[in-house]
Amino acid sequence: MNDNLAQALNEQMNFEFYSAHVYLAMAAYCSSESLDGFANFFLVQAEEERFHAMKLYKYINDRRGRATLAALPEPKNSYESMLDLFEHGYKHEQQNTQKFYHLADLALDAREHATIHFLKWFIDEQVEEEALFDGVIQKLKRIEKDSNAFYMLDSEFAKRSFTAPAE
Repeated sequence: MNDNLAQALNEQMNFEFYSAHVYLAMAAYCSSESLDGFANFFLVQAEEERFHAMKLYKYINDRRGRATLAALPEPKNSYESMLDLFEHGYKHEQQNTQKFYHLADLALDAREHATIHFLKWFIDEQVEEEALFDGVIQKLKRIEKDSNAFYMLDSEFAKRSFTAPAE
């Protein structure tokens, strides 16, 4: 693997760790609002992002590269509403998708077929992530100020869990 691609994979690994940090901050915000189901939603998201980061970490090292950790920027810690929070999460996932597209372009240019194959999993995952956030945003817009529907959504999110996909 060429140095440019190895560096870009390291940057993506660090962005995945940052994403976990972002979602932990979102969970903390939800907890402060006594929305434990929403907090759980973001705790699960954070766990998924750490899983993604470690998948990149292992791949970099398996390819005789060196995973290099960087400092994480401070995430946003306050939001105007749950809709605002999920819209920020959705934009974050869209940014992450673009980063994976860039990685795939680099791998294609380098004719790095193993990396192209490896990145396909992440690109498929990003389709799911964006759809998840968009779906929640659409629900939040529909329920607006309906406290019963909001409570039901919070209860639904309390049941969410993360199970690492089988390889």
